[in-house]
Amino acid sequence: MMKTSFAVAAVAMTVAAGAAIAADLPRSQAPYYNAPAPNTYNWTGPYVGGNLGYQWGSTTHNPTNPSGLEGGLQAGYNWQSGQFVFGGETDIQISGADDTFAPWKFSNPWFGTLRGRAGVALNNILFYGTFGLAYGGVKGEVAGLAESKSHIGWTAGGGMEVGLTPNWSAKAEYLYIDLSDRNYSVTGAANGVESNILRFGVNYRF
Repeated sequence: MMKTSFAVAAVAMTVAAGAAIAADLPRSQAPYYNAPAPNTYNWTGPYVGGNLGYQWGSTTHNPTNPSGLEGGLQAGYNWQSGQFVFGGETDIQISGADDTFAPWKFSNPWFGTLRGRAGVALNNILFYGTFGLAYGGVKGEVAGLAESKSHIGWTAGGGMEVGLTPNWSAKAEYLYIDLSDRNYSVTGAANGVESNILRFGVNYRF
C-alpha cells in the first residue's frame, strides 16, 4: 500500500513539474504569413471629363492681350507601372479670350491640344507634366474688317490630379499654349496667340 501511494505521488509530482516547466518555456511565434498589401489607387484605364478655367496672354506683333473664361471636354488613357503613370490626353475648348486696343481686336474663340502625360502617383494623388501639340482659331478685326485663321503650335504644362473614388478624380492644371504666327492682311503682319491657362476639371475613369 505504501509503495502504491509513493508511486502515485511520484507520478503526480512528475506531471506537475512537467506542466510548470512547460509554462515557463517561451511560446512559439505564430506561423509566418504575408500580410495583404494596403489598398492602392489604380490610375490605369480610359477616362473622360470636363474642365473650366481662365485664359490670359498676348497677340504676337500686336498690342492686344486676349483674356477670358474657357471651358471644354477632355479624354485620355493612363498606364501605371509602380508609382509611375504614363498616358495621353486630348481636349477641345471654347474660349471667350479677346482684347481690343485702338483699331485692333484679336480673339481666340476655340483651341484644342493633343498631349502626352507622365507623372508620379502617391497612392490617389498624381503629380504630372504634359507636353504636345496645340491648335486653334484666331480672329483679327480692324475697322469693321475681320479675318479668321486656324493655327498650329505647341503646349506644355503640369498639374495635380486627386482620386476621389475608384472612378472619379479632380484635377488642377496649368498650360502654356503657343499658336504660331500666320500672316493677316487686316494687320499687315504675322500674328499668333500665346496664352497661359489655369483650369480645374473632373474625370470619370472606366
